[in-house]
Amino acid sequence: MAKDSTKDMTIGSPMKLILGFSLPLLFGFLFQQFYSVVDTVIVGQFLGMNALAGVGATGSINFMIVGFCMGVCSGFAIPVAHKFGAKDYSGMRQVIANCVWLSILFSAVMTVAVVSLCRNILIWMKTPEDIIEYSYSYIVIIFIGIPASYLYNILSGIIRSMGDSKTPLLFLMLSSFLNIGLDLLCILGFQMGVAGAAVATVVSQLISGILCLLYMMKKFEILHIKKEEWKMDPAHMKTLCSMGIPMGLQYSITAIGSVILQTSVNTLGALAVASVTAGGKVNMFFCCPFDAMGSTMATYGGQNVGARKLERLGTGLRNCIYLGIVWSIIAFIILFFFGGKLAGLFVNSAEPEMIANARLFLIICSAFYFPLSLVNIIRFMIQGVGFSAFAILAGVFEMAARTLAGLFLVPRFGFVGACFASPLAWIFADAFLVPAYIHVRRKLERMMPAEE
Repeated sequence: MAKDSTKDMTIGSPMKLILGFSLPLLFGFLFQQFYSVVDTVIVGQFLGMNALAGVGATGSINFMIVGFCMGVCSGFAIPVAHKFGAKDYSGMRQVIANCVWLSILFSAVMTVAVVSLCRNILIWMKTPEDIIEYSYSYIVIIFIGIPASYLYNILSGIIRSMGDSKTPLLFLMLSSFLNIGLDLLCILGFQMGVAGAAVATVVSQLISGILCLLYMMKKFEILHIKKEEWKMDPAHMKTLCSMGIPMGLQYSITAIGSVILQTSVNTLGALAVASVTAGGKVNMFFCCPFDAMGSTMATYGGQNVGARKLERLGTGLRNCIYLGIVWSIIAFIILFFFGGKLAGLFVNSAEPEMIANARLFLIICSAFYFPLSLVNIIRFMIQGVGFSAFAILAGVFEMAARTLAGLFLVPRFGFVGACFASPLAWIFADAFLVPAYIHVRRKLERMMPAEE
């Protein structure tokens, strides 16, 4: 086993561990968003506003399906973190083997189902006629690449669950630059249109997954699964599904509200869709630190519960919340003064109304970043310690908020109503998650009483 490739988060300063673990994750999320943003910039600058709106109109359904894949993989990694924290390496390998079997099954079923229904879904979402072909050309290829998404996310999740957050970053950086090159080649060289952006994304993610697999095989001796450990185990599969499916459903249930909201925004026309697309891309870039904090809390919580060190949970949570406050203030200042310029990267200067709308979207969202930080930090901590069912309930609250925005705010207030949808969702989720964490902590203390 490569001792220096793993990180034991059950000992040492929580703040130092959180920073050391989350920074590589942050760069990974930034690179992931970077090549997603480059996709959008190239599409907007070279293919026009309608093409940009077409890609943007798929965002919510993309989040619902691909987000489910990411959530399931994150949930599958939690039992791995528990076994690693408990130093049960044989049990960890058995869990990983069953992760593989379940991932193959989930990816095959999902790919066939969503590719078959893709066009119908876009029609149900009232995608404007002038952009629906752009939307279909892009999203159907993304859905064909679902197995690549499973491959990368499950392997990178396993590597991170053992405390190594740097290696997945390196592979993601490499694939990010590859994605940019493929974007230019497919869109400008091969004239593939928006389909070229989707092909570039899928191929880059596939390469990242393959690199993770090769690295694991070479560097981690404790991950060399023996023949008898490949056996399908109903108990392990039940545990994995109890962690993975709720986390996947959390994304999908949340996204149901986003789909309803997107359907409502679609009725405002291509300009509004493009404005939300450009603003949303910049917003996701600035939210990457919150994503990194959340993923860090999942691993931190999983390892410390596995080691039965409950006293470290509260300290780690508080330290991470302090980091969330600092970044929330910094991000709001940047987006208040420079949000319009950042949104302007996605289209040429002939679209001033779109740029103004996107700036308004960014200012409103960033004013509520602290509630978002709590959503990520607390939710992932709860999931990491083994109570992933609460993620579904948090997702229900977010879904309800976005549904209310889509059904009432957007029809009455137009684009401004759409801007308040995400902040409303974050506040609704926090109203559930804060008391949920208090309940979980008390339950853990009853299950694992402090040793003398």
